[in-house]
Amino acid sequence: MIAYTEQAKSSVDLLKEFMSVDQAARGRKLIFSGVGSRDVYNISAPFMDNGELVIAGRVEDRDRESSEVMFFVERKGEWVPRNGAPVFALQDPFFSFIGGQLVFGGVEVYFDGDDPHYVTSWCTVFYRGNSINELEPFAKGPLTMKDIRLVELENGRIGVFTRPMMVEGARALIGYTEIGSLEELTEANISGARLLRHQFLPEEWGGANEAHLLPNGIIGVLGHIARMEDNNIRHYYPMVFAYHSVENRYSPIKLIATRSMFPDGPAKRPDLVDVIFSGGLVRHKDGTASLYTGVSDAEAHVIEIPDPFLEYET
Repeated sequence: MIAYTEQAKSSVDLLKEFMSVDQAARGRKLIFSGVGSRDVYNISAPFMDNGELVIAGRVEDRDRESSEVMFFVERKGEWVPRNGAPVFALQDPFFSFIGGQLVFGGVEVYFDGDDPHYVTSWCTVFYRGNSINELEPFAKGPLTMKDIRLVELENGRIGVFTRPMMVEGARALIGYTEIGSLEELTEANISGARLLRHQFLPEEWGGANEAHLLPNGIIGVLGHIARMEDNNIRHYYPMVFAYHSVENRYSPIKLIATRSMFPDGPAKRPDLVDVIFSGGLVRHKDGTASLYTGVSDAEAHVIEIPDPFLEYET
């Protein structure tokens, strides 16, 4: 029986709850090569493309914000760029399958013409095709909106999670709407999503990173919750919740990992040390799941955890 929320909890309280139970899982770093001295982070979960497992990753110099998204395949324990795969001038890749077709996306960033380090705006862009090499652009989200994610529903409709910023006194909220086809993925429909008002405190924020349709029709959402301390120190935690789309009800947020569960490593900047990006979740039949993450905006890791969506299926 899913308990549905009516009041947001702070990420500090959620962290205390999570750490009150012994967390034995430990992550491991994924090795990426073939990109020179650049970092690979904020990866997707692996997915099948033409019979081969592929990971999409953000590739970036440590001292820059401009990045590329590349597709990688595993060779002898390392992930290397896939021969002939397209490269996109995007950040933070994601994917879903809608009607058997690959839908791929990322964040398109716009820089100041006089200062290549200064970001002026961004938007989420979408491509679709029968394979990576056939991807074609078809939709864009509103300016300054990240974390737009799609999920195919039982009735053939498409669930769309959104993340408007600076709305109703909050830094950012998650929204949800449904469309009948990919042709309806428009800025107007995305902007008109109903808001999940009780997931974050006004001074905190978060978003959906991936959506899983569960056997009972409930949507399991993998996302993140974040807060900022003095001196702009950021804290990002992977989280999950259940969403009942028909009744517009959602369970309380539950953390599923923290930075301390991963090996020590570098950070892009000092303010990003405690940042875990929820890239994707692969569920296994033995009741476990593999969480693929970006770590400190510098590395990519994976960690085996108890499947966080199992409790939403009963």
